[in-house]
Amino acid sequence: MLAAGDSTATAVSELLYGEAFDVFDIVDTWGFGRSTADGYTGWVALVALAELRNADTLPVTARSAPVFTLPDIKAPVLLELPFGAHVTGAAGDRFFALADGGYLHNRHLAELPREPIVAARIFAGAPYLWGGRTPAGVDCSGLVQAALAACGLACRRDTDQQLAELGSAVGFADRAAGDIIFFPGHVGLLTSPDMLFHANAHWMATTEEPLADVIDRLLASSIENPVTGVRRL
Repeated sequence: MLAAGDSTATAVSELLYGEAFDVFDIVDTWGFGRSTADGYTGWVALVALAELRNADTLPVTARSAPVFTLPDIKAPVLLELPFGAHVTGAAGDRFFALADGGYLHNRHLAELPREPIVAARIFAGAPYLWGGRTPAGVDCSGLVQAALAACGLACRRDTDQQLAELGSAVGFADRAAGDIIFFPGHVGLLTSPDMLFHANAHWMATTEEPLADVIDRLLASSIENPVTGVRRL
């Protein structure tokens, strides 16, 4: 999803395979609309869209799931779907036949994680990508959103929305594993009171590191209040 109907425009978010998108306006080869998953608006190339056939979908639970031309793991691969994509089709003994053609192995549609940090760890090492929402590239709020969505928890797209709406506020001194911690323009998940898992532009990757290191970097950048909030789900 882009900020304008132009391939050189800034990315604002990412529409995943199988997610619904309401088109409000069409200009040339671009459609302006809203993702029904989180209400985010932006421009999407019309070639990437298709008519919604079935609202009943299954989520891809593997970090990356190859779509085979035949129900055979030795068959050629048509494309790869990321964690969080949604598919429709028919289930078989070993393979799921996609409505749009191709086959996914059933193990790539297994049960989703039940804890957000478990889901988040699927993104470990993923490159930092502004607007990204998949293990192929993700930003800080996209990681939190994807991790919560995998556990059936609604989550808005941007850090300010997440800070305002997620869970309940917790004092910094009372923070614990599983809490979501916010910084100016940034967010991550605590794996312990003193360790942070986050997609970040400092390392340009999704990493786990001491919370103190992150706070020290912000203080060194003359940010007086590096932690803006802690939320517990």
